[in-house]
Amino acid sequence: MFENNTILADRCMDVLREHVGTVETETFIYYVRSQSFDYTKWQRDHYDAMTPDEIMNSVEEHSKNHPFKGEKAVVI
Repeated sequence: MFENNTILADRCMDVLREHVGTVETETFIYYVRSQSFDYTKWQRDHYDAMTPDEIMNSVEEHSKNHPFKGEKAVVI
């Protein structure tokens, strides 16, 4: 569990920078802040547009590229 939101924000920014780069990360943050962005609606629209086979292929591809190694489990 994260000690506070600042640590969480720092880690999330690190992930974004690592995967899309600094400029794209800043562009994304600007976009989210400048819109009345509803992430839940966006996600729902995104997945509703996919067929069940497309979703399954996406899950399988992600699992293949990011295998679970038994490290760091989230406890709820």
